[in-house]
Amino acid sequence: MNSSSPLVDWLLESLELDASVFHVGRYCGGWHATTQGLARSSFHLLVQGHCWLHIDGQAHGLRLDSGDAVFLVRDLPYRLSGEEDPQTAACQPRVDMQALDNRATDGVGLVCGFFHFRAGLSSLIVESLPDVIVLRVDDPSSSAARSLFELILQECQRVPGPSAALLERLSHLLFLYVLRQHVSDNPALGGLVALARQPVFATLLEQLIAEPGQNWTLESMAVCTGLSRSAFFKRFNEVAGQSPGNVLLALRMRHAAQLLKANNTVESVADSVGYQSNAAFTRAFTKVVGIQPGAYRKRQ
Repeated sequence: MNSSSPLVDWLLESLELDASVFHVGRYCGGWHATTQGLARSSFHLLVQGHCWLHIDGQAHGLRLDSGDAVFLVRDLPYRLSGEEDPQTAACQPRVDMQALDNRATDGVGLVCGFFHFRAGLSSLIVESLPDVIVLRVDDPSSSAARSLFELILQECQRVPGPSAALLERLSHLLFLYVLRQHVSDNPALGGLVALARQPVFATLLEQLIAEPGQNWTLESMAVCTGLSRSAFFKRFNEVAGQSPGNVLLALRMRHAAQLLKANNTVESVADSVGYQSNAAFTRAFTKVVGIQPGAYRKRQ
């Protein structure tokens, strides 16, 4: 797998997410399934048979075969069904999954679950991704992902039944491999990845990561790029889809979270990421992470 750059790899490795499996089983006969409306990212791994992915507004469904996987990065109006025609699929009932049957010759076997992306830097990285990412069983560039999928398939065939915890970990890794391949295959991808790929901004990004506690201002960041203050702000927003301040905040809070995990005091962490007062740091950390730094430290 080709790597875009060490900085792009660093961003992808910084992506923090949790995977949870909510269904392992098979559908047969007339059926449709969806997670629409739950405001969560979801995934569906086909371990048996085939089905169709229908997204509202698209005239034709997308066929998914055994060995394929679909990752719905955002909460979309969609449905999975055994029916190719979108209207027919929409009329099918919601039914309960049956247990997987490795000897079955009809229907479709699925591993379905949710992804939760952590707030802060992870959310900024995800914003540049497409709504849907599909892994194809015959894609020659995804050999590592294929190996993980084979492990998932073997686990689904386990007697007396698969381990949900193991399937969650394998699905987590599978998505990371698929994401890295997607980034590698799409040089025009926007967001923080695009920022890291442009030398004028990559140098700045590296400095922000290395020295998050420095007294960064819009002027000092612009100086690192050789652009004027106004040109820097405009171009940064165009490339990243985020303001320099938002990116700096996300990088600082990621570094702060790592220091808190290492059991550093809130006071020392605040100073390390450039805050003169604990109160200001606490407000910023809580806004980004959703929990106060002291509570985060205790939880870790």
